[in-house]
Amino acid sequence: MAGPSPSVKDLLVLESPEAERPGRGVFRFSDRYSVFDWGEMPDHIEDKGRSLCVVGAYFFEKMKEAGIRTHYNGVRVGGKCVNLNSATSPPEEMEVTLVRVIPPQLKNGRYDYSAYKDVHRNYLIPLEVIYRNALPHGSSVFRRLEKGVLKPEDLGIDHFPEPGERLPQPYFDLSTKLESTDRYITWKEAAEIAGITDEALEEIKQVLFSVNNLITEEVEKLGLINEDGKIELAYDGEGRLMVVDVVGTMDECRFSYRGFAVSKEILRIYYRKTPWYQKVEEAKKKDPVNWKNFVDEEPPHLPPEVKKAIEDTYRAFANDLTGRSWFENVPSFAEAVEHLRQVMKEA
Repeated sequence: MAGPSPSVKDLLVLESPEAERPGRGVFRFSDRYSVFDWGEMPDHIEDKGRSLCVVGAYFFEKMKEAGIRTHYNGVRVGGKCVNLNSATSPPEEMEVTLVRVIPPQLKNGRYDYSAYKDVHRNYLIPLEVIYRNALPHGSSVFRRLEKGVLKPEDLGIDHFPEPGERLPQPYFDLSTKLESTDRYITWKEAAEIAGITDEALEEIKQVLFSVNNLITEEVEKLGLINEDGKIELAYDGEGRLMVVDVVGTMDECRFSYRGFAVSKEILRIYYRKTPWYQKVEEAKKKDPVNWKNFVDEEPPHLPPEVKKAIEDTYRAFANDLTGRSWFENVPSFAEAVEHLRQVMKEA
């Protein structure tokens, strides 16, 4: 499986995957965060890592109940791999099955995926598979519509959408996963890139449909709208499709509560108000590759009240979603979100 961003979670390899044999690894979730591709930001969101681990494990175990194959083996407690229910405190580690990552080769300015034509099992599919139930403010869909590379009818609508608009049915999107800059592609291109059949693409769509429904139904219990999210997929040692990485967390999905963003997006919203963000945007226009060299200041710290409100929202989400008090002295999820909404107004 692809190594995760060091700014979000760390990967400890217990057994490296080989050509015919999957490996084993441990995700260690951290309190670090990153926005706008900057890398590690100056603050840590306390308990964010444990919250992500709890929520990710919860959804993996729900997927298992629903018959969806995943790479999840359990959470790690005292060096042992156990089910989430067996943990007595919020875990920060998750054991997973690892598969091979086969990076495409850059040749003459284009990525060559020919290596995928000869592999059939035990590898990461080099795609991010995205579901869109709504079009929140900041969605890349609006830029693509403005450029004409996407049309309203592709989304099942007959007009240019408004930010926040819900779609009549989920729109399934695709982007590359292992290139230096991810790019959106068609399902036909995906089949060529990944060396998979039309039948396999339909299976991918069915898995995405099932995971989307599962997440939507679970978070609706908290009053949340599941606006969009992504999954990653791999073929296991027997050539069977499985969900990998992590799904259903506030970092992997965009949720909203009564029109208010409840996800990692809240951090982006805060930083968009800062002079530092303006310098980042200007630098990216100057040099899309080496833009960080043109930003002459570090990102600012979060105000203490904003940081605390975000921390409580992550904690409350894990508590109320799973129906278990992993984190003590935390308000209900609804209370945490309303407090965060107020704090963000004043920030």
